[in-house]
Amino acid sequence: MSPPVVVPLLLLLLLSASPRTVLCRRHHVSPARAATETLDVAASLSRARAAVSTDAVSLHQSAAAAGVDGGAGRHGSKGGMALRLHSRDFLPEEKGRHVSYKSLVLARLRRDSARAAAVSARATLAADGVTRAELMPVNVTAFEASAAEIQGPVVSGVGQGSGEYFSRVGVGSPARQLYMVLDTGSDVTWVQCQPCADCYQQSDPVFDPSLSASYASVGCDSPRCHDLDAAACRNSTGACLYEVAYGDGSYTVGDFATETLTLGDSSPVSNVAIGCGHDNEGLFVGAAGLLALGGGPLSFPSQISATSFSYCLVDRDSPSASTLQFGDSAGADSDVVTAPLIRSPRTSTFYYVGLSGLSVGGEVLSIPSSAFAMDSTGAGGVIVDSGTAVTRLQTPAYAALRDAFVRGTQSLPRTSGVSLFDTCYDLSDRTSVEVPAVALRFDGGGELRLPAKNYLIPVDGAGTYCLAFAPTNAAVSIIGNVQQQGTRVGFDTAKATVGFSSSKC
Repeated sequence: MSPPVVVPLLLLLLLSASPRTVLCRRHHVSPARAATETLDVAASLSRARAAVSTDAVSLHQSAAAAGVDGGAGRHGSKGGMALRLHSRDFLPEEKGRHVSYKSLVLARLRRDSARAAAVSARATLAADGVTRAELMPVNVTAFEASAAEIQGPVVSGVGQGSGEYFSRVGVGSPARQLYMVLDTGSDVTWVQCQPCADCYQQSDPVFDPSLSASYASVGCDSPRCHDLDAAACRNSTGACLYEVAYGDGSYTVGDFATETLTLGDSSPVSNVAIGCGHDNEGLFVGAAGLLALGGGPLSFPSQISATSFSYCLVDRDSPSASTLQFGDSAGADSDVVTAPLIRSPRTSTFYYVGLSGLSVGGEVLSIPSSAFAMDSTGAGGVIVDSGTAVTRLQTPAYAALRDAFVRGTQSLPRTSGVSLFDTCYDLSDRTSVEVPAVALRFDGGGELRLPAKNYLIPVDGAGTYCLAFAPTNAAVSIIGNVQQQGTRVGFDTAKATVGFSSSKC
């Protein structure tokens, strides 16, 4: 009787052991891969050190010059419009300005603090129903050439610094190629213009409207002048005047006009309303002006009736270029992670996204949904911004992210904080490290997993790395360009979606 009993027991043991083996393998291998990202310390340190070298700057300038004759590269939009993007830190006027990589990083963070504070203030004031015209009257004493002719205040644009990425844009007829900052947080495109009452130093000759056959003043009775937040006129000519004021104290004042713009190798776009600035001061570095990509009626996408556009922001330390493109194919990748595009009821400038939460190490953080929500007045919410560098999260949300990240990096040596970063590590003796994966989770179920280099970044050339998020006491959160690097970000206003496609530069 014993043999019939032994055989079933052996079979039962074998069958029961097999599932346990499979479950164990799935638990220990797959989640581990999902929970961590590899940071290539050696490669990122090499890029950081090269970013302040003469050779790297020369390479970047050569790449920028190559973009003048058009050609958007392999990601150019078919039948649309495209142009090359470069990091602001490699404008010719920046050459040799920073003696070390830490100096470069600290300069970036100073600009970023002013930018983030001004974006938050603008969003908060809009939610409170306060207009820009009530806050910032035109500086008539600075604009001496027409001070006696100005009837009232005029303000357009927002106080947000001067942007972090630039391209070559053709202005006028014939087109003069100018370095232009690109900014999703601004609505008014402008360039410095002759005659200059006061112009800061730029890399290209200052644009002279008298040499352009397509330049035309905008009248005070024009709907485009009315689209500014307030209107001011020259009494003698009835021409519209504008001012854009920025949070770092920079500003531009001048004539509002229409002009022809040429982007990349696309056909020229005529009758674009732009500011022709005769009095311009501040920290605009070597750029001649700004190409506004915000959501307001005067932004470039709105004026060309583009319901979709996308950009990819290359690594800030890289001498390579990526593209900004307009048209139906902008950001239309099959592997895109989509999120709802939310518009504020009080301001059309910013692009808000439906963020539902965060995960660290594969675990969803316990953060109340109210931390990312916009209320009925437009207060709160999450802005996707090309000009802010470091992502800002409400303090409780940031604390949850930081604490989870610290728990997952206990094997890494900590070091003191740097500037706005409070979570830093000494990786000087490492070539690569495993760190907890960080992901943004969107309404509707989409999840964007960030590469390690997009949230653990070098802050000097010696191997100090910091978690590149920061807390804010403001109601609004901001997804910055450090987290967007290497990801094609597409805005589709017709479908009310924002798309994120990794490694599509």
